[in-house]
Amino acid sequence: MTPLRDQISEIIQTEPVALFMKGTPSFIACGNSQRALTALRAAGAPVTAVDILPDPRFRQELSALSGWPTIPQVFVKGELVGGADIVEELAATGEPRGARRARRPAGRLT
Repeated sequence: MTPLRDQISEIIQTEPVALFMKGTPSFIACGNSQRALTALRAAGAPVTAVDILPDPRFRQELSALSGWPTIPQVFVKGELVGGADIVEELAATGEPRGARRARRPAGRLT
């Protein structure tokens, strides 16, 4: 593994809720990142936000690690939950966090 991939893996494994987003909570650079952050905050999740924009390699390593091509990416207790749509749906239905896995771009919810 590369040092960057190790850093990403550590965040995913140690933070209860990790949001990899474009921008920061105080300067959001993407509408989908805003939607995911808003849904997580509304659910009362202890969000750790990580800005992927400063280093272009970050997005590449994150997507290679997760198998998910788009940003934002939300991980709960070390598992990929998905992006903004899935997080909003889970928050709206009150489904327990981490109850569903991410829908892969070509697949269905598992």
